[in-house]
Amino acid sequence: MQSNNPNKKQKDAAAIRAKPKSSCTFDAFVYIYKKFSMQFSERRNITRWIIIVTSFVIVTLILWNTYTFFQIFKNEERIKMELWAQSLKAFNNADPETGDIELPSLIMSNNKTIPLILTEENKIINHVNIEDDIASDKVKLKDYLEKLKKENNPIVIEYNPGKFWKLYYGNSSLLNKLKYYPIALLLIIFLFAAVVYNFYRSTKMATQNKLWAGMAKETAHQIGTPLSSLIGWLEIMKANNVDPVMVTEIEKDITRLQTITDRFSKIGSEPILEERNIIAETEQSFDYLRSRFSSQVEFSFKAPQKPIIVSLNPALHSWTIENLVKNAIDAMKGRGQLSVVIENDDQWVKILVTDTGKGIPKKQFTSVFEPGFTTKKRGWGLGLSLTKRIVEEYHKGKIKVLHSEIGKGTTMQIMFKKTG
Repeated sequence: MQSNNPNKKQKDAAAIRAKPKSSCTFDAFVYIYKKFSMQFSERRNITRWIIIVTSFVIVTLILWNTYTFFQIFKNEERIKMELWAQSLKAFNNADPETGDIELPSLIMSNNKTIPLILTEENKIINHVNIEDDIASDKVKLKDYLEKLKKENNPIVIEYNPGKFWKLYYGNSSLLNKLKYYPIALLLIIFLFAAVVYNFYRSTKMATQNKLWAGMAKETAHQIGTPLSSLIGWLEIMKANNVDPVMVTEIEKDITRLQTITDRFSKIGSEPILEERNIIAETEQSFDYLRSRFSSQVEFSFKAPQKPIIVSLNPALHSWTIENLVKNAIDAMKGRGQLSVVIENDDQWVKILVTDTGKGIPKKQFTSVFEPGFTTKKRGWGLGLSLTKRIVEEYHKGKIKVLHSEIGKGTTMQIMFKKTG
């Protein structure tokens, strides 16, 4: 039985007004987050530049040392070839009967790695350490000679007065390996940098996720106090016989606030999944949104007649549908056609949200789900990121941009595994 005692009503109102109200607001949390992000970003930039400069110095030193070693080995090989050329001259001019050719022969035979070609008046007269398939083919051997001419300057041997040989030689296999060592080193450094960057990016995202989860939980906690007051005021309105239609609408919005609070409280924690009819849950969220948007948006809903049972959290699933529908309406700038279609196959149930908006470039099909990505002037870029987390992490489903065409519209698809 409702009481009409004015004193009692005044006491009730005073009691509600006397409830403690938190001085912390969502704007305060946003300010704290921005300040933390700014400090974190500054420290990150300083650390990043230190790492970049240090890496550059290390790479420069390594490349400089490698170049120095390369030049040292190259000069040593030049000395070896000059010694080989002198040995050849001594061997050629030695007296077969009395000359000592043992030492020149030993020096010449000791070359096992450096390829060389000996020419006289542009004719090849000898070659050493050249592969058989090249040595046996005159055309290939001539091409190989042109290659050796580009690698090193020839050594001129005057074996007789007025008669000369030219010795062309190439780099040994060891020198060739050393030549490609900087490239291999740069590749290793690049792969190492990619691993470090991936680790750094994952750490940053984990930190951001923890911060946002904490903010979401705290926001849910802060909303709870004024929400309790609103519920109290609603009871007073009922006691005062306020227009029932007005009371009913306010009650719906309070219920909606309770749902939002429930959603925020579940971020960062493992939600409880229930066996629910996904068609009924989706349609309920869809109908609520349809009743609160402009008549310039033409809504349509299509689903099988039979229930489809899926393990889901009703509050988080409602959030998923709300995010996709609101993004679709934003893409259409509040005017166009929006359809939600539920399809059923043997293992999966698919929900397709299609709009006639501006569309998404193909290169952004994946990046639209990244935290902070937004095409709106005012926005945090968290809607689709949260949606992806709810679908894939909490419900073990899948979400993707199924199809999109610039100027014609987009179809988003989410998939859940059926349980019955």
